[in-house]
Amino acid sequence: MAEFEGKSVIVTGGALGIGGATSEAFAVEGANVTILDWSEDAGKEIVASIESKGGVAQFVHADAGTRNGCISTVDAAVNAYGGVDIVFNNVGIQPPDSYVDAVDLPEEMWDKIINVNLKSRYWMAKFSVPHMRRVGGGVIISSASVQGLQSMGGVSAYAASKGGDLSLMRQMSLDFAADNIRVVCVNPGAIDTPMVRNAIEGTGGNLEDELISTAQAHPLGRIGQPEDIANMVLFLASDKASFITGSYFNVDGGLMAMGAWADTVGSDGSN
Repeated sequence: MAEFEGKSVIVTGGALGIGGATSEAFAVEGANVTILDWSEDAGKEIVASIESKGGVAQFVHADAGTRNGCISTVDAAVNAYGGVDIVFNNVGIQPPDSYVDAVDLPEEMWDKIINVNLKSRYWMAKFSVPHMRRVGGGVIISSASVQGLQSMGGVSAYAASKGGDLSLMRQMSLDFAADNIRVVCVNPGAIDTPMVRNAIEGTGGNLEDELISTAQAHPLGRIGQPEDIANMVLFLASDKASFITGSYFNVDGGLMAMGAWADTVGSDGSN
């Protein structure tokens, strides 16, 4: 029997990149997958791909950065599959033109990033948890980021959203523990996704050179693949992780173990 046979799973931003890989992985393991995404073409393509392999999926074309987008996705999962067992809050944006300091960042861009990357987590919990309580439990997993732990220049809203995601995860894990609802986060390092490629190109970098240098920055010597995150998400959603809640897991090729100081301090301790 497939590991998630008959489970109702929601994946936000579930059509491309990490979301697409995770949607397919859940479907392969028997889940009934509801995919929320802004890209209608990509949503239809991922559902067709899943169905061609014998899986079950539906697509909701909506904006995860809105209340209506989130509640309509939960409603679609409940109406089609009878409830919500697992939510993977994967959706996230980091627009190329947001790479400025907080003074120069337009308020509209701040609000957009926070709504999609952080407030969608609140909305998905608000609307999904009552259905999880009804069946005696569930799992909420969010894709935060290593940028929730350390940061870089020019990403004030993105860094705030990811740090907030980690704090919200810890807090909700306490609120919902009595309901047997586990809440956890994954922190990806650099993953080869359309968002990462668009950010490189949008900020003027040479795509191939930047991908190579990004890979070299990770101790394992490669850039991550969407499947690397999908594998961790499926583990955290499974019964194998039944005693895990309130924690985050870096899937980052060793980036956080190395630390930002490694670029400025030599192996012998010299500056």
